[in-house]
Amino acid sequence: MTFRNQGLAMAATLGLTLSALPAQAATGPFISLGNTDFVVLIAFIVFIAALLYFKVPSMLGGMLDKRADGIRAELDEARALREDAQSLLASYERKQKEVQEQADRIVRTAKSEASAAAEQAKADLESSITRRIAAAEEQIASAEATAVRAVRDRAATVAVAAAREVIAQQMNANEGNKLIDDAIGQVQAKLH
Repeated sequence: MTFRNQGLAMAATLGLTLSALPAQAATGPFISLGNTDFVVLIAFIVFIAALLYFKVPSMLGGMLDKRADGIRAELDEARALREDAQSLLASYERKQKEVQEQADRIVRTAKSEASAAAEQAKADLESSITRRIAAAEEQIASAEATAVRAVRDRAATVAVAAAREVIAQQMNANEGNKLIDDAIGQVQAKLH
C-alpha cells in the first residue's frame, strides 16, 4: 500500500469519524453555516483534499524514502569505514609485531657482536702483552749482552794496558821485536 492510498484511507476514516460525532452533539441542524462543527468539518475536508490534490503524502513518502536511502547509504559507508579501520588496525598490529621482532633480533645480534668483539679485544690484548713481554725480554738480553761486551772490552782494555805497562817495564827492544814477529807468525798461520 503506497503513501497516497494510505492518505486517502486515513482521510476517509477521519472524515467519517468526525462527521458522526458532531452530528450527535449538535442541537440544531448540522448542515448549516451557523454550526461551527460543520464549518470545521468542511475546512478539514478541504484541507485533506488540498493535501491529496497537491500529492503531499507522496511527496512526504518520497522524502522519507530518500531520507531512508541516505541513512542506508551512510550506514553502508560507516560499515565499510569500520571494516577498513579494522583491517588497517590489524595491519598496524602485524607491522608492530614485525618491528618488535626485528628490534629483538637487532638487540640479540648486537649483544653477540659485542661479546665477540670483547673476546677478540681480550685475545688481542693478551697477544699484545705477550709480544711486549717478548720484546722487553729481548731488549733486556740485548742490554745484558751489550753490558757483558762492554765489561769484557773494558777488562780487555785494562788488561792490555796493564800488560803493556808490565811488559814495558820488563822488556827491552830485542825482546819486543821477537814478540812482534811471533804474533805476526801466529796471525799468518791462523789466516791461511
